[in-house]
Amino acid sequence: MSLFTKMFGGKNKETVTPQQAIQNLSEVQEMLMKKSAFLEKKIEGELATAKKNGTKNKRVALQALKRKKRFEKQLANIDGTLSTIEFQREALENASTNTEVLRVMGFAAKAMKSAHKDMDVDKVHDVMDEIAEQQDVANEISEAISNPVGFGEDDDLLAELEDLEQEQLDEQLLDVGPIGEGLVDLPSVPTAEPKATRKVAVADDDDDMKELAAWAS
Repeated sequence: MSLFTKMFGGKNKETVTPQQAIQNLSEVQEMLMKKSAFLEKKIEGELATAKKNGTKNKRVALQALKRKKRFEKQLANIDGTLSTIEFQREALENASTNTEVLRVMGFAAKAMKSAHKDMDVDKVHDVMDEIAEQQDVANEISEAISNPVGFGEDDDLLAELEDLEQEQLDEQLLDVGPIGEGLVDLPSVPTAEPKATRKVAVADDDDDMKELAAWAS
């Protein structure tokens, strides 16, 4: 049984998980890298033999170059195989990652479905409407609490004070009697001319008459 058959199961129909396949590829990759290092040393040795016997023993030098060429071909095949294994391992790792992500997302979907099992969209809307209504009530309560106590009473008091002032003014107007009643007594206007004034007037008339008589004569 070859190494590859042993590692990958050959005709065995047993299912291999991505993790197992990745592990197997890693082991093969490690083995091929060791063989590659061995071949590189062999190539270096054959090259040294060919250089050493190039002028002394051409047959030995040619055999060394032939072996070197064969080792180089094996090394090239190993390098190609390593590239293929590396590509396949990366693909398996990505596939494994995607599988795990999908598995976790599936669990999350089931958990979400279970969480929403007892929920109804209409009930959710009703709850949201009730929350909005209670929020409005809370806002109204906050506004009522934030208003100062007695706010607006000053306007009522001013209106009442104006009414009292108007009542007092009306009472004062009603207390006022007929015209002249309650006024301070003033001296009556004299109807006769003062005596001194009258004498002066008579004297003036006599002087005028005398002056007229003298002018006429």
